[in-house]
Amino acid sequence: MNAHYFNPVHSVYGAGALSSLPELLDGRRAAVVTFPEARALGLVARLEAVLGDRLACVIDCISPNPDVQELSQTYEDFWRTCAEVEVIVAVGGGSAIDTAKALMVADESGRFDALVSGLAGEKPFTPTRFKRLIAVPTTAGTGSEVTPWATIWDRARQKKHSLHLPQTWPEYAVIDPELMLSLPASVTLQSGLDALSHALESIWNVNANPLSDTMACSAVHEILAVLPALMQQPQDLGLRGRMALAALQAGMAFSNTKTALAHSISYEMTLRYGLPHGIACSFSLPMVLRSAIGQRADRDAVLERALGAPLAEAPERLERFIEGLGVKTRFGDYGVSAQEARAMVLHAQGGARGKNFIGRPTPTETLT
Repeated sequence: MNAHYFNPVHSVYGAGALSSLPELLDGRRAAVVTFPEARALGLVARLEAVLGDRLACVIDCISPNPDVQELSQTYEDFWRTCAEVEVIVAVGGGSAIDTAKALMVADESGRFDALVSGLAGEKPFTPTRFKRLIAVPTTAGTGSEVTPWATIWDRARQKKHSLHLPQTWPEYAVIDPELMLSLPASVTLQSGLDALSHALESIWNVNANPLSDTMACSAVHEILAVLPALMQQPQDLGLRGRMALAALQAGMAFSNTKTALAHSISYEMTLRYGLPHGIACSFSLPMVLRSAIGQRADRDAVLERALGAPLAEAPERLERFIEGLGVKTRFGDYGVSAQEARAMVLHAQGGARGKNFIGRPTPTETLT
């Protein structure tokens, strides 16, 4: 079997990697896109010092899980006032990086509704202008720094849009674990479980290949070993570095496979029940694992290697791991009835990400 793997992102990893930004910009002008708390944390001042006169502007109004209503004015202001900007430097979690990916492409109109119409499939969107992207994650989990995808929500219509264009691959990913030392426990947990989901989802995936498997297995091993310890020692730079590297490996794995059923389920859980993404995409992992086992011998072998346990024991061990971190693993724990859960899983299986999953159907006894 021939394996094809493609990822054009140049990754820079290590404590202090943020200082490489001037070299990566290579004289180009930059706009920083970041989260509102970045100023109080001193991160904006640090970026201003590092970037110097290369910094054109700072956009720090980014909300979690970017919504079309919130993005519209920001997008149009950016394309109207930042013509000289060549590079967007996105600093933050998945929301900041996803927002930057939305900002980096435009047609001649510069209107946000043109992009949204394209995402909704209402009319073609062909970018005629675009910026380059340097993604600097401050969480260990999103994977967005090494993928071309961005999630944009339309809560008014109860829809989730996926942005994916050749231009939305980042040019560089700068992974500096020092930036993750200030993360609150909740974000550390959610992002870590998101990374675990990315890694496992790339294994029980119709698009998996030996190269993505290698990175996914390494990521699963490290996350299972490191995340509980990191929750107890959040100021340990060594643990932060190991978790950041595992999340990068998980991102590299699913950058080629995309995600699968657990993520497809998560979109409904976030839209309808307000569950944070990292929890929404990870609580169902034991259930999905049970459904994946036995579907394909090659996938069983990789799952056993990744989880380091006989597959007969693996779902219960994964369940104990997640619940040991304080996250419940049943739909009923989140107020979802068995009937609603069955309908949600069936709907998720028919979605674009659900179709990447190797198994059909999900056992109904695991849904309550």
